[in-house]
Amino acid sequence: QVQLVESGGGLVHTGGSLRLSCEASGRRFSDYAMAWFRQAPGKEREFAAAISWSGRSTDYADSVKGRFTMSRDNAKNTVYLEMNSLKPEDTADYYCAARFLRCSNHVNDMNYWGEGTRVTVSS
Repeated sequence: QVQLVESGGGLVHTGGSLRLSCEASGRRFSDYAMAWFRQAPGKEREFAAAISWSGRSTDYADSVKGRFTMSRDNAKNTVYLEMNSLKPEDTADYYCAARFLRCSNHVNDMNYWGEGTRVTVSS
């Protein structure tokens, strides 16, 4: 089992920044590719960003590319999502997810999920 706990959500104005963190515990963290998904009210959960187990490769949804940066610190069992130039449409619950070894941007490929952290961007 891998337990994931997100933090860092909150309320921010348009154009502002937030940094989300996700701390993992349980199995060896470096065995897992990690991803961030988000779910806006009334919408399906969607992919935001992913990072390989080594941190050398990243992938982003077009909607966040150039504004969000995902990183990881395997020594701290933590991944981060740096979010800049936030827009009201970024408002959502943000979920951290883990997949054994291989990166994916598909919800159904994830092995473990956190409980989420809420991000609200006011206009």
